[in-house]
Amino acid sequence: MKHYETRGGYTTGMTLSAETLADYVSCSRREWLSTNGTGSFASGTVAGVATRGYHALLTAALRPPTHRMVLLSCLHETVTMNGVAYDLHTGRYADGTLHPQGWHYITAFDSLPVPTWQFDFPNGLRIIKRIFLAPGKNTVYVTYARVGGVDVDLTLAPLVAWKDYHHQMRPWDDFPARHGFVENGYQLQATPDAPMLRLLLPGAKWSRAGWWHRNNFHEREAERGQDPIEHLYCPASATIALHKAIESVTFIATIEPEEPRPASLVIGDIVRRQNELVALALRPSSSAPNSGGTGGRESSLTDLVLAADQFVVRGDGVRTTILAGYPWFTDWGRDTFIALPGICLATRRFDVAREILTAFAGYVSQGMIPNRFPDAGEDPDYNTVDATLWFVHACGAYEAATGDGAFRDEIAPVLRDIISWHVRGTRYGICMDPEDGLLLAGEAGTQLTWMDAKVGDYVVTPRIGKAVEINALWIHALTIAWDLLGEETHLTLMLRAAESFRSKFVRPDGSGLYDVIAPDGTPDRAIRPNQIIAAAVTTHLSREETRSIVDTVTRELLTPYGLRTLAPSDPAYRPRYEGNGFSRDTAYHQGTVWPWLLGPYADARRNVYGDTVDLSPVMRHLGDYGVGGIAEVFDASEPQHPNGCPWQAWSVAEVLRTALSQNK
Repeated sequence: MKHYETRGGYTTGMTLSAETLADYVSCSRREWLSTNGTGSFASGTVAGVATRGYHALLTAALRPPTHRMVLLSCLHETVTMNGVAYDLHTGRYADGTLHPQGWHYITAFDSLPVPTWQFDFPNGLRIIKRIFLAPGKNTVYVTYARVGGVDVDLTLAPLVAWKDYHHQMRPWDDFPARHGFVENGYQLQATPDAPMLRLLLPGAKWSRAGWWHRNNFHEREAERGQDPIEHLYCPASATIALHKAIESVTFIATIEPEEPRPASLVIGDIVRRQNELVALALRPSSSAPNSGGTGGRESSLTDLVLAADQFVVRGDGVRTTILAGYPWFTDWGRDTFIALPGICLATRRFDVAREILTAFAGYVSQGMIPNRFPDAGEDPDYNTVDATLWFVHACGAYEAATGDGAFRDEIAPVLRDIISWHVRGTRYGICMDPEDGLLLAGEAGTQLTWMDAKVGDYVVTPRIGKAVEINALWIHALTIAWDLLGEETHLTLMLRAAESFRSKFVRPDGSGLYDVIAPDGTPDRAIRPNQIIAAAVTTHLSREETRSIVDTVTRELLTPYGLRTLAPSDPAYRPRYEGNGFSRDTAYHQGTVWPWLLGPYADARRNVYGDTVDLSPVMRHLGDYGVGGIAEVFDASEPQHPNGCPWQAWSVAEVLRTALSQNK
C-alpha cells in the first residue's frame, strides 16, 4: 500500500501494492465506494467480483437519502485483440467456479480522485478504467482509456436489477416492463412505476440480449448467514473500437431525464471540490508537524477528510444529514451527532453542521431526536435515549466553534423542550429520577443505548436503569443548557445530578465506574468502555477518579484499532465478530472493538495525562477493507480483522477529529 500526494490537480489517495493486487483473497476483500451526495452510491471490490448483494454500479436513493434501489449491478467487460478475448470482470458462482478471472490483469488501483484501475494485457495494451457518480445525480460513469498496444474492440454487457438494496434479485417473467433501443444506447423500465434506466455508450454498436445471468454467488453474504445467490438480467450489449482516433470511451447509466454532462466535466468538478474540502480542513493550523501518532501522513488525513464527505447528504429538497455507513446504513440520530463534530466541525464545514442541527431540531418529538429514519420513508423511530443527548452535545460544540448567536436563539426553545421532557418523562421510561436527579431509561424488550443489539425478542445488552454514559451526557446536556440559556433551573439540575453521579457510579476499588445502576440500585460491575465517555465530557469527576477510568480502560479495553466493548476477563466476552446474524449480534457489544471510541478515549487521556493516542495502526487500516475509510468494528482479539460496515461514519469522524486535534 502506498500514498500519493496531489498529481496534476488530482488529489490521489490509496494505491494498493502489487502484492495485494496479485492475491485474489486480498484483492476481493478490499472494497471501493463512490457516492453522489444524496444517498445514492456505487460500490464493489477491487478485484471486480461482487461479494455482497450491495455491490452495484448504481444504487439510487429514490427518496433521498432512503428508498435505495439497485438498478445497474455490474458490467461484463471484454477487450478483443487480434481475435483473442480478454475479460476485465471477475465472476463467482454458486458451485464455487471463479470465472472469468479479470482480476489477474489488474496492476494498479487508486481510490482517489475516483476509483481507478489499471489493466495490463499482452502486446503492451493497457486499459485505465474509472468509476464515479455525478454529484447530485443518479448517474454513474464508467470510463475506459486505451494506453498503448494495438487496436481493440471493447464489449460491455450491462447486468441490471430492480431490487431493494437489502435484498437479492430474482427473475420474473415480465421483466422488464418496457425496453428498447434509444439514441446511443438502450433503455428499460423494470415495472410500470419504476424509473426509466438509460444505458448509453455513444458510438457503439448495440445488440439485443435478453438473458438472465444466474447463480451469482456473494461470498460476504454467505459469511453473514444471508442469502448469497442472485440472478441478474442482461437487456443488451454494446461493442466499440478503441484505436488511435478513439482512445477513450464512456459508458453511462442514468435515470435522470436530462442528457448527462461529459465525463471530463463531471470528474473536473469532483476534483475541484475535493481540493476545496481538503484545503479547508487542512489549513496550516491543523496540519502542523505530527505530534500524536497519525503516522506523519498528511495524505492519510486527506483520505479521511474525503471519506468524511461521503457520509454527508445535502441538496435541494433533501434533509441535510450524515449517513451512518456504507453500504447498508441510512441516517441514525445517534450516529449523526456522534459523527458531526468530526465530519463537520473539525473540517470547518460549519454551514453543513448548522443545516443538520436545524433539520433534526424539526423532528424533535416529546423532547426526543429520532433514532433512525426507515429505508422506505415511514415515520421516524424514537427508540433511543442517547441520540438526543448527543444532539445537545453537538449543539454545544457547534456554538463553541462558531459563536453563532442566531443559532443559539433559534435552538433555545428546542433545548428547553428537551430538558423539560426528560425531567418529567418521555417515551420508553426515559425520565429523571426525582430522588437523585439522574436519568432512568429502558423497559423490558427495548434497547435504547448505543449497545443496541437485539435478536428477535432477545436484547443482548438491555442496560435498563441508569447507564453511565447516558448520565454523563445528561449532566453535560444540562451544562450546555446552562451555558447557552443562562437559566438557573438547569444549573441546579446539573449540580444535583453531578453529585449523585459521583456517589453512585464511582467504584470504591479504584477501577473506574460502574456501567449501569439497575432500577433497584444494584450496580453492573462489567468493565465496558462507556465510562470513557464520562471521562471525556464531564468535568465533575476528580482528577483521581478520571485517571482511574483512563487507566482501567487502557489496561482492559484498549487495542490498536479501538476499544473492546467488554473486558476479556468477563465470562460473556466474545473475541470474534463472525458467523451468522445471531452470532454476530451477540458479539456486537460483548467484546467486539469499535474504532469510534478512540475519540473519547483520546479526549479523556488528554484531560488526565496531557498526551496523545497512537493512531498509526488505524491509519494503516485505510487500505485494508473499505479503501480510504474505517470499518465499523474489529475483532476483539488478534488477529483483529475489520468487519461490519466497511465505511462507518463515526469511525471516520472520531479518528479524523482526534488526528486533527493532535496535529494542532
